[in-house]
Amino acid sequence: MSSSSTELESPQSGPVSVEPHFDVTFYVPCLNEEDNVGPTLRDLAEVVSRLGLRAEILVYDDGSTDGTAQVVEETRRRLLQEHPDLRLELIGLPKSRGLGANFFAGAARGTGRSYMLVNGDHSERGEALEAVLSSLGKADLVITYFDTGDVRGPLRRGISRLFTLLVNASNGHRLRYYNGPTLHPREDVVTLGTDCHGFAYQAELLTRELDAGRSFVEIPMINRDRASGSSKAFRPGNVISVLRSLWRIRTRRFGTPDSLPS
Repeated sequence: MSSSSTELESPQSGPVSVEPHFDVTFYVPCLNEEDNVGPTLRDLAEVVSRLGLRAEILVYDDGSTDGTAQVVEETRRRLLQEHPDLRLELIGLPKSRGLGANFFAGAARGTGRSYMLVNGDHSERGEALEAVLSSLGKADLVITYFDTGDVRGPLRRGISRLFTLLVNASNGHRLRYYNGPTLHPREDVVTLGTDCHGFAYQAELLTRELDAGRSFVEIPMINRDRASGSSKAFRPGNVISVLRSLWRIRTRRFGTPDSLPS
């Protein structure tokens, strides 16, 4: 099963209730990832097959100007010969809409019981994905964190730890990490994340899920640096977006009027 489309959909399609057709819907965001997205999809398909999961993969090409779309199409043709029950769809966007907007659009589009982001830069390898997916069903949420095998540089680790401390201080919870690949109930993403947006959307979403009493397990995950290209995380716009998310999280807890500009 496969399809390809050029999307003009709204970033969020609103709450929907769809009978799950798959165990997991995977959201794979790509922006100029022609060197990385092929191995990402191959690892994901192999892990899903090994675990016997029914899965659909939604690849969002967020306005790439390289050969990302062509690589996805070529990889899909090969994978569907080996894994005919896999659904893999390429959603091509004419211009970049952003990681968070596409995350929520994918949840509304998908039909899986669970929902998970897998980065198209191949930073999550097969063994790490298998560790997460093997925990499916142990709790409502399967949340990952980087343990002693964290390969990021000192600056990125320091910024990440500061962000986690700030989010925990803002929401009153005590998670180890908010930005890793996480298995969510897909319906939560659709219904609780209707106004989460920006680069720290997952911290906002997880806060709401925990506030709603969702159970969770935290598991260590081995991360890898991208094989090619550079991270898009530390763009000025993303930093501003993170600050706004922290303010919204704090506002939900303490009821402080939201005075930051939108």
